[in-house]
Amino acid sequence: MGKHIVLVEDELSIRENYADALRQQNYEVTAYENKDVAMQAFKSGLPDLVLLDIGLGDDAEAGFEICRELRSLSSTLPIIFLTARDSDFDAISGLRLGADDYITKDINIHQLLARVAALFRRINAMQENAQGNKRIIHEDLMIDVDCLLVEWKGQRVDLTLTEFWIVHALARIPGHVKNRDQLMSEANIFVDDSTVTSHMKRIRKKFKEIDREFECVETMYGMGYRWNA
Repeated sequence: MGKHIVLVEDELSIRENYADALRQQNYEVTAYENKDVAMQAFKSGLPDLVLLDIGLGDDAEAGFEICRELRSLSSTLPIIFLTARDSDFDAISGLRLGADDYITKDINIHQLLARVAALFRRINAMQENAQGNKRIIHEDLMIDVDCLLVEWKGQRVDLTLTEFWIVHALARIPGHVKNRDQLMSEANIFVDDSTVTSHMKRIRKKFKEIDREFECVETMYGMGYRWNA
């Protein structure tokens, strides 16, 4: 069996359609219809990826609550919101809670499968083809690709998978400017500029929680971002 994906979706027909499509791609799929059942299962073990709707039954924010709780269990578990809610506010809220991607249900099933497959390919590529260099060390920064681990001044920085990819993309070549399209490509996210901005704010905040003087992620206005060692 392939990677294990958990789908949390309250509408039966949608749940079955997505689950069937994912299984045809040789993924192992477990589907849940509400927050309580899903969280009970997550406490017994985590899958390789979670697809989350936001509104579940009468609870309009259940998906956000699940995302928050999952992040307390794992900082690197891939989480994708798959929802009918297409407002910028909801997308930014989901990403601020630590989701790796935000997809609206008007996407066709082939595009969804492509996004999921690309995410898994990114994980495999980073761990298998890190050009022989499984660790990046720049002064106070240490990145371990095998463990998807980032440390700053010897302390772990709890980054999501997408945040890890962004830091890795920037820190591989300090001083080299990456524009937003390049960062989205390397982090395997396909969203608008505001989403990249949200990820950057979260990354800076997490480093500053360890070191209030942290200033290594630099915005180059009109150009992109760089790791300023």
